[in-house]
Amino acid sequence: MIKRYQTNELSRVLNQEYRFKKWLDVERVVAEVEEAEGIIPKGLSRKLKNVKVTPERIDEIERITNHDVIAFLEAVREKLSGEGRWLHFGLTSYDLVDTAFVLIIAEATDIILRDVKKLITQLRRLSVKYNSTPQMGRTHGVFAQPITFGYKVASWFEEAKRNYERLYAAKRGISFGKLSGAVGTYTILPPRIEKKVMRKLGLSPEPVSTQVLPRDRFAAMASALTLYACGLDRIATEIRNLSRSEIGEISEPFTKGQKGSSAMPHKKNPITCERICGLVKVIRGYLVTAFENVNLWHERDLTNSSAERVVFSDMLHLVHYITLKMLWILRNLQVFPERMLENIEMSHGVYASQRLMNALIEKGMDGAKAYSMVQSFSFAAVRTNTDLKEVAAGNKVIGKFLSASELEEIFDMNWFLRHIRKTR
Repeated sequence: MIKRYQTNELSRVLNQEYRFKKWLDVERVVAEVEEAEGIIPKGLSRKLKNVKVTPERIDEIERITNHDVIAFLEAVREKLSGEGRWLHFGLTSYDLVDTAFVLIIAEATDIILRDVKKLITQLRRLSVKYNSTPQMGRTHGVFAQPITFGYKVASWFEEAKRNYERLYAAKRGISFGKLSGAVGTYTILPPRIEKKVMRKLGLSPEPVSTQVLPRDRFAAMASALTLYACGLDRIATEIRNLSRSEIGEISEPFTKGQKGSSAMPHKKNPITCERICGLVKVIRGYLVTAFENVNLWHERDLTNSSAERVVFSDMLHLVHYITLKMLWILRNLQVFPERMLENIEMSHGVYASQRLMNALIEKGMDGAKAYSMVQSFSFAAVRTNTDLKEVAAGNKVIGKFLSASELEEIFDMNWFLRHIRKTR
């Protein structure tokens, strides 16, 4: 991931040095269990606690071996004496690589989940704060019926909660490791070793593995990350739309000294929301790769390996980055209730068209006639810049069905919001 979109906390766990540290951790725990079981002599696990290897030395060896795990093992053995011959005993490369990979993904996901919780809390606050703030609801980008801004945010809040649950479930679903050997059949180490090692690492043994962990677990994690990112995309897109000049109901923060355009000093562009939407495109693209990796040849091939080095590091970085950016936006969101009321007034009362039509039907008018009449009145109201209530009040046919007080009640905006205020 390019540095621009890295976060400090994920940079700590998604780097080459930390990956080798996790490899050492797995090798040390394996050695502890093998020593306790009498498979190898005692001494290796204790020495591994103090071993440190540099990525530079591993890279130097890999240029000769063309195999990163063997390069790592040789670099570690350089730090050991005779005990080094027992390092990695009974393991195949992906016993080490996949188990450590899962530990890193789980740790990164925990960081993301912590900040998603903060985002959910902020959405809840906004939902409650603006629960009774009227706003025009729109369908197809066109005025529909009134909602409240808090109710809109409540939809974001509920989706974010679902996505938190998906991420949490995906973390549990990926928290499996393996020590089952070359084709997953435990030809060297028996299953009890795997079970004991995984317990120490906080993982579960994979019920049936090949030489690698099944990639559907990783695809499920990628799916959860992507669905969550799509939820932020939806929020960011709505903020962008509602901040358009002709709508102007909310705005992302515009900080002191910020510039919107090199050519037009008046511009206050929703650049952070646009950045989020752009990065979610990248995340969705990576999901395809994660799904492609589910299908490997026979008991394994290497087509997943190169792709996963890019995909998961980038996805985790990007998801955390856009979470922090969206959290900042929501904590500093500019909301303009007066403008929301102005836009409701600009609708010329057409938001009550359904209620007017239904009232006419209830009073005995044919349904098709009522629809046609109210549609005609609504179009005329917008065309002539007149309120629909006035157009309806001036029509003799309407007067035969509805009294002035009944007509007034039909256009009462509070009626449209009555259930929102009861349920939120």
